[in-house]
Amino acid sequence: MTTFDKREQGFEAKFAHDEEFMFKATARSNKLLGLWAAGQLGLSGNAAASYATALVTDHLESRTIDDIVGKVSGDLADKGVAREQVAQKLQEYMHQAVQQLQAES
Repeated sequence: MTTFDKREQGFEAKFAHDEEFMFKATARSNKLLGLWAAGQLGLSGNAAASYATALVTDHLESRTIDDIVGKVSGDLADKGVAREQVAQKLQEYMHQAVQQLQAES
């Protein structure tokens, strides 16, 4: 194996690790956002967990972050929660998720 091959494998391994890390962080932040939104909607227990899980699985079905923010802000429109507030919460939860995952590894 040449140095070039080893280097290529190293880059591929790092890329795979980074993609997996971001997948986990996105799933975790969507779940946190879902739990927050469920609280805003007055949901608790299994209903709150189901709402949060739905956000995670929706993202797996090729939804973008903008779609997630749109769905949550639509659900919270009657509660007076602006789209910008939902986007800010998602950003906060992404930061929190990254910190949690880094601490776990």
